[in-house]
Amino acid sequence: MKNYQFKLEFEVRDYECDLAGMVNNASYLNYIEHARHQFLKRKGVDFAGLAKSGIYLVVLRMEVDYLYSLRSGDRFIVGTDAERVSRLRFGFRQDIYHTPDEKPVLKANVIGAAVNEKGKPTLPKELEEFFGSLRTPSPQKR
Repeated sequence: MKNYQFKLEFEVRDYECDLAGMVNNASYLNYIEHARHQFLKRKGVDFAGLAKSGIYLVVLRMEVDYLYSLRSGDRFIVGTDAERVSRLRFGFRQDIYHTPDEKPVLKANVIGAAVNEKGKPTLPKELEEFFGSLRTPSPQKR
């Protein structure tokens, strides 16, 4: 497993699994979303506070490769790297690994932006500072 800017550990809960006993594909999106929110929070970006002030962080594009199915009780880590993609867009490269064997489960590339109450793109000071403080992630083969 590579050295990510942020890692978060999870455990699969029974209700996240489908009838075949595997994690439902939509649950993986919840895992990576929660990891992004926690990453921002730990870096001083208050997702809920931004929304209360009329700034909304939105996903514009998501590309997901499912590599291995998790099952109830499995432990896993979501690794997250963030980067500025353009003046108003930002990206998160996220991977999920089964633990403790570090078997790759999922690879995702998420592109997002911030919009104001009128839907106009904006980049608030908190996000400007957040992306300015990050080390550049190492190139990844996708």
